[in-house]
Amino acid sequence: MEKSFFSIFKTFFKVGALLLGGGYVILPLLSSELVDKKGWITSDELCEYYAISTSLPGVIAINTAVFTGRKLLGTKGAIASILGVTLPSFLVIVLLASVLSELVQFNHVNYIFWGVGIGVIALLCFAVKEMWSKCITDRFTSVIYVLCLILALWGKISPAIIVIFAIITGLAVQFIKNRRKSND
Repeated sequence: MEKSFFSIFKTFFKVGALLLGGGYVILPLLSSELVDKKGWITSDELCEYYAISTSLPGVIAINTAVFTGRKLLGTKGAIASILGVTLPSFLVIVLLASVLSELVQFNHVNYIFWGVGIGVIALLCFAVKEMWSKCITDRFTSVIYVLCLILALWGKISPAIIVIFAIITGLAVQFIKNRRKSND
């Protein structure tokens, strides 16, 4: 498929319009659009962009859009993807800001938000499923996952510290593996 500024913008605008619940639900939406329908990138590339985006400060959806757009069309692709993914939210905020306080008083609107919340949970489950097969690949990654999960559920250690621990551990193990390969 054609990778023009407008086609990238249009694709990310569509994703941005459906992006309810934040950046954690962008993975299944982008996977459907960019990998399955258009074939612009691979699932592995998308998961890598997503993983990096969640590690960086800022909005996950925008970070992922930047990496993906840049891969597709360089700086123009990054700009197109940022505009596309942010414009729907911006327009909705501008249009609904004045009437939102009036709308939430109606039960039907609250039911709609409840339904959207359930949809967000489903999309989060799809994101976990997508990342699981790419991240938990052997005994070592399983042990690190379980250890990080226990530390997170224990609740006395900051999630940032847990992420830093996992990053340092992964880098150390990769360094050791690379060192062994170069010595062989």
